[in-house]
Amino acid sequence: MKQDIIKSLEVLKKGGTILYPTDTLWGIGCDATNASAIKKVFKIKQRFDNKTMIIIIDDVKKLPLYVDEIPETTWDLLEKFDRPTTIIYPKAKKILKKLAAKDGSIAIRVIQNPFCKELLASFNKPIISSSANISGERNPLSFSEVSDEIKNNVDYVVKHRQDMLEQLKASALIKLEKDGEYKIIRD
Repeated sequence: MKQDIIKSLEVLKKGGTILYPTDTLWGIGCDATNASAIKKVFKIKQRFDNKTMIIIIDDVKKLPLYVDEIPETTWDLLEKFDRPTTIIYPKAKKILKKLAAKDGSIAIRVIQNPFCKELLASFNKPIISSSANISGERNPLSFSEVSDEIKNNVDYVVKHRQDMLEQLKASALIKLEKDGEYKIIRD
């Protein structure tokens, strides 16, 4: 795992892309603050750049760095769900403007996976976490289901957990409003 973190850090710092295991599905990632790296992810996924992508962070205490308003409901929601949960916050800070939706909202997941937590803590920036598939295709539930096209187009493929056979699934997805109301989009 250590070698994968070292190599991933090298790639991310140079504006590259990685294919890596998360606490949900395998993801394509890059520095979420680097516009040219983000463009690479859109190109690899063959996805229109008017779509948003999830970012991951390693600690809930970092939310104020990336979100202007954090409704009080957030803390209850993060405690309530016992599985990985992505929350769409009402307003992203300017640092993440490229990833914000037209309404200014941003999707962030506080990661629990040990590999990702260590990578994020060392990188000290948010990372994109977009499912490792071509846009519109089925999400791969294991590394073996990730297409060769994806594997061949990222700058680094993490070796950690490639042989894991557990069937994974996407995170829960919740949209928060400024007033603290929320809607579960995906459970």
